[in-house]
Amino acid sequence: MKKIISISMICLLLDQVFKIIVTNTLTLNNSYTIINNFFNISLVHNDGAAWSILSGNRILLIIISLLSLFIIYFLFIKNKQLKSIEIIIYGMLIGGILGNLLDRILYGYVIDFLDFKVFNYNYPVFNIADCCIVIAAILLVIDVVKEGIMCKQ
Repeated sequence: MKKIISISMICLLLDQVFKIIVTNTLTLNNSYTIINNFFNISLVHNDGAAWSILSGNRILLIIISLLSLFIIYFLFIKNKQLKSIEIIIYGMLIGGILGNLLDRILYGYVIDFLDFKVFNYNYPVFNIADCCIVIAAILLVIDVVKEGIMCKQ
């Protein structure tokens, strides 16, 4: 459990440090170009979830985050012998959830700043916490598929 907490705290710290840097550097809804027509740092506030889903439902999103943390702990971590990859997955997932949850509790919105344009599609702006959640989800799918393949052999 200590390793999961350590990974979670690293993800949370990275997320919050970058959010502090961006909010102290940019004004709301302004951007700084890193790679022309591909990557900007853009300060935006998102009071919803991904793609602004459930926008304006702060309390519901806080409850969903808290429930997710409890479910992850009680169903997937507590009293389990976890593989190294599972420790990384759950650490990143918890850290990402905590990063966005902290923003929602403190500010009423999530601070987003990573802004990509891919093949003329301006992807929704996101943050480090979102990256941790998505990477953890991808790793979880890969692990589950890999385990399924191994069990059939």
